[in-house]
Amino acid sequence: MPRTKISTKTNQVNPDVKKVEIRELQVSDYFGLRGSMAEAYKNWHGSTWSEEQIKRLVYAFPEGQMVVLVNDKVVGVALSIIINYEDFGDDHTYEQITGYFTFHTHNPEGDTLYGIEVFIHPDFRGLRLARRLYDARKELCERLNLKGIVFGGRIPNYHSLSSTLNPRQYIEKVKSKEIYDQVLSFQLSNEFHVIKLLVNYMPGDQESKEYATLMEWNNVLYEKKTKYSPRRKSNARIGLVQWQMRSFKTFDMLCEQIEFFVDSIAGYKSDFILFPELFNAPLMAEFNHQNQAEAIRSLTYYTELLRDKFINYAITYNINIITGSMPFVRRGQLYNVGYLCRRDGSIERYTKIHVTPNEVNAWGIVGGNKLKVYDTDAGKIGILVCYDVEFPELARLLALQGMEILFVPFLTDTQNAFTRVKCCGQARAIENECFVAIAGCVGNLPKVHNMDIQYAQSAVFTPADFAFPTNGIKAEATPNAEAVLIADLELDLLRKMRLYGSVHNLVDRRTDIYELRQLKPNGRLDILMEHAQKQNPHDGMDTPILKS
Repeated sequence: MPRTKISTKTNQVNPDVKKVEIRELQVSDYFGLRGSMAEAYKNWHGSTWSEEQIKRLVYAFPEGQMVVLVNDKVVGVALSIIINYEDFGDDHTYEQITGYFTFHTHNPEGDTLYGIEVFIHPDFRGLRLARRLYDARKELCERLNLKGIVFGGRIPNYHSLSSTLNPRQYIEKVKSKEIYDQVLSFQLSNEFHVIKLLVNYMPGDQESKEYATLMEWNNVLYEKKTKYSPRRKSNARIGLVQWQMRSFKTFDMLCEQIEFFVDSIAGYKSDFILFPELFNAPLMAEFNHQNQAEAIRSLTYYTELLRDKFINYAITYNINIITGSMPFVRRGQLYNVGYLCRRDGSIERYTKIHVTPNEVNAWGIVGGNKLKVYDTDAGKIGILVCYDVEFPELARLLALQGMEILFVPFLTDTQNAFTRVKCCGQARAIENECFVAIAGCVGNLPKVHNMDIQYAQSAVFTPADFAFPTNGIKAEATPNAEAVLIADLELDLLRKMRLYGSVHNLVDRRTDIYELRQLKPNGRLDILMEHAQKQNPHDGMDTPILKS
């Protein structure tokens, strides 16, 4: 299927063309893609891609799948994967490159962009659309810092001259422009060169007599990665803190306990450490003379002080810290927030989106609006605070953005409440094909209103497939006892499972009958935000208003 169909006609300007767009291919484009492909390959029975194959490609490597639309109609496509070229060498077949159409050969750590398809609907040839797709591929290759682009190209005119010319002679005559081949001539004119002739590359391609030209384009901007270059990690080690609620007489004593856990978990060369929700509640004891709502607002005094401590710990101990959560006041509203403190010194703030009835009634906490996937040096992560994990839409939106690990800091008082978090966390791991880590608080706080008892069992959940534990549980802490839980997460195994596991929960969604989308900011809310900013210009609200 690495077949480029280019017109031999003189280019004509089509007055009906109002709009030409190139963007990433979406699964919803499939029916338009199939129709255009059937027209492009009328003489090649059985050459149409299946919807399942397109789903696998889009899921495995969305950037590499490109579609061209004319007046919003799908008229052409370019599909590709990344490979480590040394794994295949110059002598390979199309089936070997594509893993017999499973595409498990796609390797994000590879060095070469391999083109597996380009076609243009016959009615739209002559508009230089294939050239646009080739240029988009080159831009992608440069952006990803890959050595170059390689593919097996058809020679569809060869069948008409095969009785008088062998394939090598035919290629040489095309190169010298004695013969015109609508595919090879186009590729040569677009800075590709022939590496060698491939035999039996594409069974069924009778026009090319099953021969192909191995074509290459070199990325002159490629910078060779040194052995010290940061690479995407194949494994991530995480540490969970099952935090014992206890009295701390001073803020420094609390920080001493935090640093102890950071030091201990970083000592095992962990990539992440997760603290629970509202783990700093012991500091509310000094405000116990106030009512509940006043006391938790007084606790916000320590939030930014703790944030700065965590930033320092992340850098000092070389570990990414998910700080659990702490109360935070912004423009008079009380939120439940936490921070992702990366070991390079950068920081992100996340906010609990769904607040429980108790949080509303006792403390007056309101829900936030920010939902995003965070890039780290050890994978793409999502963070949902406690009650949020009980709403499957949030984790699904994050999974569709590439999340690999979901961190859930939580705080539950009873076993019933803990069961909700645990069961929902495990469900999120299965349905979104990702790892889920939950960490909670244990013990009692007799001198803090509304925080008297806690129950937790921190754990790491996995998808339920052959490569993972049969019960979907990677590791569990002892229930209701202070503990540290450390686990290694095989990110490469996760990526392979997503491609060819027993089931494909994300790929097999029936998007033809239902959809899930994150809504855009509400215009009215933007106006209110702008007005509030004018009233209080020194209050730094940096969280976008998103509805989900």
